[in-house]
Amino acid sequence: MGEGFGEVIATFGLVLVISLASRFRAEAIAMVVAAYITSAYWFTSSTSFANPAVTIARAITDTFAGISPQSVPLFVCGQLLGGTVAALFVRWLLSGTLPPSRDPN
Repeated sequence: MGEGFGEVIATFGLVLVISLASRFRAEAIAMVVAAYITSAYWFTSSTSFANPAVTIARAITDTFAGISPQSVPLFVCGQLLGGTVAALFVRWLLSGTLPPSRDPN
């Protein structure tokens, strides 16, 4: 269950940083994603797959970096939950802000 929760946290954070960067500084998205994934590798128990496609690909590899196929449903469910919660949180967080181009300040 720890790895599943790690994926919830990893995916929540990834969706959050992508959403905020795209809203306020789109040219920084690549740098923000790289920095977040690098840090999430260290602070999550799952080493931050944060993407169902990556999870499935790593499950079919025969390397030390892969995961067992039995773990795929837990990881993907965690990713879907984290992404959904992050999308709702971003919607709430940004609900009162204007896009940067229309901000009167």
